[in-house]
Amino acid sequence: MPTHSRHFVRASSAGALLVVSLSACSPIVDVDAAPDAANPACAEVMIALPDQVAGNELRETNSQGTAAWGDPSQVVLRCGIEVPGPTTDACASVNDVDWIIQESTETDIWTARTYGRNPAVEVLFDPNQVASSTVLVDLGGAASRVEQTEQCLSLNDTVELPEEG
Repeated sequence: MPTHSRHFVRASSAGALLVVSLSACSPIVDVDAAPDAANPACAEVMIALPDQVAGNELRETNSQGTAAWGDPSQVVLRCGIEVPGPTTDACASVNDVDWIIQESTETDIWTARTYGRNPAVEVLFDPNQVASSTVLVDLGGAASRVEQTEQCLSLNDTVELPEEG
């Protein structure tokens, strides 16, 4: 009888619980599907996903609109999350894809969500294990399959600052 082991990765983002099941037969990553995972635009994202992200191989997941890379999982993607509204969270534009970046105060897991795209894509990763810039570059092509209708702006773009002098 094969030996099975289970590793649990918890992410505080949107109540997502990622359970990574490892076994000798079929390493399938258990990822909760996002509420709008059946959106046809998510299918476009999923077929454009790379085989590797930050040097980690794509693995099979058990939910629609999800993907994971690495063993154990280093990067997890969910398409169809709630579209983020205006925020004061950090925003980064990487290869014409705007991402809202949130660092968890409880874990080392970071969450990056596309901004200005419906459906939105969420990526969870540990920046101590994979470089955030590499993850966002590797996944930007797939995320860009969803049309961008709004841009993420910094505070300097939206507020007129008094001139010095």
